[in-house]
Amino acid sequence: MVDLPDLESVMDWHAALSANPLDRQTDVVAAARTVLITFDAPAATAQAARALEQFRPEHAQRTAPRDITIEVLYDGADLESLAEHLKMSVDSLIDWHTSTTWTAAFGGFAPGFTYCVPESPERALSVPRLTSPRTEVPAGSVALAGEFSAIYPRTSPGGWQLIGRSSAPMWDSSKHPPALVAPGDRVRYTAVDTLADGAETYHRHLERPARRPIFSVDDPGLQTLYQDLGRQGNANLGVTTSGSADRASARTANAAVGNKRNATLLENIGGCALTALAETVVCITGAEAKVTINGRPVLLATPTIVPAGAELVVAPATLGMRTYIAVRGGLIADTELDSAATDMLSGLGPDPIQAGDRIAMALTPPDSANSLLSNPLRVTHENGKTTGTVRCVLGPRDDWFDAATVERFLNTEFAVTSDSNRVGLRLESAEPLERAREGELPSEGMVAGSVQIPPNGQPVLFLRDHAVTGGYPVIATVINEDVDIAAQLPPGGTIRFERFDPSA
Repeated sequence: MVDLPDLESVMDWHAALSANPLDRQTDVVAAARTVLITFDAPAATAQAARALEQFRPEHAQRTAPRDITIEVLYDGADLESLAEHLKMSVDSLIDWHTSTTWTAAFGGFAPGFTYCVPESPERALSVPRLTSPRTEVPAGSVALAGEFSAIYPRTSPGGWQLIGRSSAPMWDSSKHPPALVAPGDRVRYTAVDTLADGAETYHRHLERPARRPIFSVDDPGLQTLYQDLGRQGNANLGVTTSGSADRASARTANAAVGNKRNATLLENIGGCALTALAETVVCITGAEAKVTINGRPVLLATPTIVPAGAELVVAPATLGMRTYIAVRGGLIADTELDSAATDMLSGLGPDPIQAGDRIAMALTPPDSANSLLSNPLRVTHENGKTTGTVRCVLGPRDDWFDAATVERFLNTEFAVTSDSNRVGLRLESAEPLERAREGELPSEGMVAGSVQIPPNGQPVLFLRDHAVTGGYPVIATVINEDVDIAAQLPPGGTIRFERFDPSA
């Protein structure tokens, strides 16, 4: 994470590192006052940190802006309370929003969510985020936070102040650029009394490779998704990596049946039942669960033949949260941005699997199998609860908390709430964590494993479908390998954070 003095510097750094990536760089995320650069190995990260101390990018060439007008119905849930907080009337707040020319600065949070700032800095206001973020913000919500204005492209969590609604389609995968508002564009909002019909974020799956049906879905359980290792390198579009929540389990399942590590497989919560349309080989990993083929028990992390017509049943988990089902040869699903991963925050990728769907496999031959594997589940059952301990490094914003609060964070057992999902775990404890600083943190880049502390003091641990950017301080970051542990904790489970020394 690189702290920079202003948004213009951020754009210069982002342009330079996008055009000329550092060694083993996987992504670069622009935000209000920071640039987040990610790498595929700790050694590469340390080398880049040293190199960036002397890095001075040239002034970025700005593209010719487009002028975009967006109709807004100003009836947001926070409109009146925000106007009161800003000591303005509702009409004057609406007039300020519509009379301001906005410049699109950067994409983040979710595909099509573009952070816009007033073209004239003197027009900027300082808008606080909500004390506790909403678990569900309706698609098309027009919102304010800090100095920014943006529109939520689809239903998602969020902590911004809602002032209105728009039916403008903010994202279309078939267009170039796919976002309605791209960095550099000029935006004007206009007030209307009614909205034209509009849809949520639109996606068109452009690639449908050759496939052969291999299973029919009798019962998808609570949730069954297609997953692979995700969409790396698209943060500039507001697209997070996504992919299998527990990557160790997914890789193990694919390795057991001889697939490449990035092969598409199924991720299941709550058990499922599939009927084989042809003979194949499967492997089930992840959460501990009873697995049967025509009633015959099957071991986890072990390649198993499924005869044509046989029913494969995965029972609800007894320990852990998510089960992975790999099929020899790999599964095939419609892809978006070169991945079949279903991203529950952005809506990218295939829809969740339903009863009656057919699961298909690739027609390419598999690699040789390796059956000398063990199921990598790393949660335990204690006192009637599923629990896990994850390793973390402090920061990047642990300086927003005093030393006593940081130690309490590391010594507290947090409960996983029922609002948790693939976007993140919402945690709670009897004693909320208090910030040592007042004020708002400008939005900045996030990674899977980021532990945000909203003003209510109850942590949010980001998982694989996390927002690309966020505005609550991150007290610690769970190391990538241990995000798998967090992904296996169900509501009602518990989690502890253990400090990790990367140099040890």
